[in-house]
Amino acid sequence: MRIGNGSIAATVVLLTALTSIPALAENKYDQGATDSSVKLGQTMPYSGPASAYSAVGKAEVAYFKMINDKGGINGRKIELISLDDGYSPPKTVEQIRRLVESDGVLSTFSIVGTPTNIAVQKYLNTKKVPHLLPSSGAARWNNVKQFPWTTGSLPTYKTEGRIYAKWILQTDPNAKIAVLTPNDDSGRDYLTGFKEGLGDHVGQIVAEAVYETSDPTIDSQIVSFKASGANFFFNEGTPKFAAQAIRKAAEIGWKPQIILPSVSNSVGAVLTQAGLENSKGTVTGSFLKDPSDPRWKDDPAMHAWREWMQKYNADANLSDSLNVLGYTLAQMMEVILANAGDTLTRANLIKQAQSLNNVTLPMLLPGITLNTSENEVIPVKQLQMQRFDGESWVLFGDVLHE
Repeated sequence: MRIGNGSIAATVVLLTALTSIPALAENKYDQGATDSSVKLGQTMPYSGPASAYSAVGKAEVAYFKMINDKGGINGRKIELISLDDGYSPPKTVEQIRRLVESDGVLSTFSIVGTPTNIAVQKYLNTKKVPHLLPSSGAARWNNVKQFPWTTGSLPTYKTEGRIYAKWILQTDPNAKIAVLTPNDDSGRDYLTGFKEGLGDHVGQIVAEAVYETSDPTIDSQIVSFKASGANFFFNEGTPKFAAQAIRKAAEIGWKPQIILPSVSNSVGAVLTQAGLENSKGTVTGSFLKDPSDPRWKDDPAMHAWREWMQKYNADANLSDSLNVLGYTLAQMMEVILANAGDTLTRANLIKQAQSLNNVTLPMLLPGITLNTSENEVIPVKQLQMQRFDGESWVLFGDVLHE
């Protein structure tokens, strides 16, 4: 009798194990992932006042086209659904809800813009949908306690602002500074970090102004900056307004030392629009190799990027560093997906995004690596200064931390 009961028990255990196998297989996928594909979603300003940033999305779509042509990631094709939001937060909400609730994406990826990402951050976290690598440097992407499903991508605007302020004081301790920022969270973050970097020298800001992204121009702000006597200008505008500011300063004969943020230092999208001669001498910080810099002429990574551009993104501007940014953000996402292996759940994606350890990517500047943890989810924390010589950016100095 004991033998019989034992056989029955063994059979029950075996049947339980066998019937649990399909359940385990199903559990390694969440909505948006299968044996053959992974579905990601994003919004981009393909129209509107920040449309220059659409180069990022086009590059990312092109990168995953290349990945799919090579067989995908862990044998799965990547479907990146990239929708236009016109850089309008209400439109971003509408499109992201569509991506999550109708298209069924596993995760969002590289949504462009601070106000647009803020508009959907709470929704995505409530839904427990990974809000990965927003293309923005807002400090709030590093708030794991309040938003555990969000990770950052770029150096925070506060970090960048602090670095620029310290560089200005090292260059001229008596600098008189003008600051232009957009009237949104990105502008406020930059300004906060910049003032923190100035410390006791914050009184050396002699002129400060904001603009709305719907404004046609920022001419009046630049005229007032010249009248202030400022000899340093932190031009923290999005590409359209950053270019306008440089061009207007030249038109009225104001020649301060201009500092551009990393989000608006593209030669193609900003400096060419402002006028290359007008832009000469401008400085900025970067963590990426610039395609216009001749020092990378024989760099294998730059050669590979140019070949990719010619084959997969041929209509894009080779001098636009936003194409390098999109390429690199897509590679970050590739690393996260590759590390997730066959466990393509939303929780595992977040775990992998929080577990980057000294990751190097081809188009990162030498000495800059990606590192994240459960408490620190901004992967890039370093910059190197560079100066525009009228044709290309020229790196100088050491890799800087805040």
